[in-house]
Amino acid sequence: MFITNAYAQSATDSAASAFGGSGFEMIILFVPLMVVWYFLLIRPQRAQAKKRDEILKNIRRGDQIVTSGIVGKVTKVVDDKELEVEIAEGVRIRVVRSAISEVRVKGEPVKADAA
Repeated sequence: MFITNAYAQSATDSAASAFGGSGFEMIILFVPLMVVWYFLLIRPQRAQAKKRDEILKNIRRGDQIVTSGIVGKVTKVVDDKELEVEIAEGVRIRVVRSAISEVRVKGEPVKADAA
């Protein structure tokens, strides 16, 4: 017999201790990784999503927008979720705000009522 039982047991014990015998050591390595993950990935994505929501919320009549390859000019804000867009002279379509990929040119400001 080449390998004794005592040798086999000591080999598995040393392998277990090589991976950090306690869970506390794993936590010490895991927490800084999560902090870096948050600041490099999660936080910038949240800021970008917030900026996109703000842009979509502030679309006004006269803005030039792009939706899935179609460029058009906003002619009417139907409600909080839909817009009416003119894609050619006399051709108007209704577009859902979430389908807008880009706002190219800002239009004229909303006129105040002369009261």
